[in-house]
Amino acid sequence: MPVSVPRPPFSRRTALHAAAAAVAATQATAVASASATSSPDRRRALRVMSFNLRYASETGPHPWSERRPVMRRLLRREKPHLLGTQEGLHGQLRDIVDDLGARYAWIGLGRAGGSHDEFTAVLYDTDRLTPEEYDHFWLSGTPALIGSATWGNTVVRMASWVRFADRRTGGRFYALNTHLDHAHQYARERGAELITSRLRGLDPSLPRVVTGDFNVAAHRNPVYDTMLDHGTLKDTWDDAAERGRQYATFHGYRPLVPDGDRVDWILASPSARTLRAGINTFSEDGRFPSDHLPVQALVEL
Repeated sequence: MPVSVPRPPFSRRTALHAAAAAVAATQATAVASASATSSPDRRRALRVMSFNLRYASETGPHPWSERRPVMRRLLRREKPHLLGTQEGLHGQLRDIVDDLGARYAWIGLGRAGGSHDEFTAVLYDTDRLTPEEYDHFWLSGTPALIGSATWGNTVVRMASWVRFADRRTGGRFYALNTHLDHAHQYARERGAELITSRLRGLDPSLPRVVTGDFNVAAHRNPVYDTMLDHGTLKDTWDDAAERGRQYATFHGYRPLVPDGDRVDWILASPSARTLRAGINTFSEDGRFPSDHLPVQALVEL
């Protein structure tokens, strides 16, 4: 099926029209369970997920062909309205949207341009959200230059943002998704500064939701403080009225670590209200869909 991939590959502030269809699924236990439909507040709330997908490969002990069915069942159970992904490759993202069905679409650009290399793609439920404009920028001193990396990192890093209209509430909000560098603290700090600067340049009347793999532990690195930007964003995990058990969100296919580091976060504007947050440990027969656990939040903007 066609997906909402920007054309031409790098196009600024382009209007989109979303398609709508139906998909049936049940709700899993991690965040937005069946009780998500039990009150007006929860019916208005957005089911948000941030998920490092682990790029698709057929080499090694965890090939995409074996992980894909587990990913399909996880996402069909959780049915997020908004899903910020990291590491996904073009074909892998098409697989995921095909598995989710006609109700879902995505926006993204490969970090090397076009369909090349990994994406910080944003997937969304077209029954709930309509994208109005979007853009991409690279986490470098030349953020408009495709594939640029100037802060000592050898891996190209980028961010993608979308302004959405919420078909249920009539409101609008920005969603930004990113993946900070895994090896260079200086690059992470500069990337976080650039992201917060870009967020400040957007319409200040609209709330923000930020998803990402930040590659540092929450509360234990200057990157975290920079992203919260003196209170202009808050951590939905800390804000949540209810939350599940904390686990290290990167597990590397090893045993899960209770109370471990959260390197994957969902941040939101101070005006947002987080009804529930969780870290999803879904697996089947010991098979995890990725080397990260998805982070979820039920957010009322």
